Amino acid sequence: MKPQVRMYSTGVCPYCTMAERLLKSKGVEEIDKVRIDLDPAERDAMMQKTGRRTVPQIYIGDTHVGGFDDLSALDRAGKLDALLNP
Repeated sequence: MKPQVRMYSTGVCPYCTMAERLLKSKGVEEIDKVRIDLDPAERDAMMQKTGRRTVPQIYIGDTHVGGFDDLSALDRAGKLDALLNP
């Protein structure tokens, strides 16, 4: 069973779009997108969980991957597939 992918994002975030594109290219069919620009409480929750203010913030299962740069670096290192297909 594939792990749940959750992405904290906003409506006008180009890095969120690139992260979604990369995840979909890896076979991720469903991303639980949390729009922090529509719900200030979700922004606060994201900042508490991650210690970061920027989007996207991506979780694969219980693993906090980080932002798009972190996701892309995992892919280049060959480690993203192992997270997505345990």
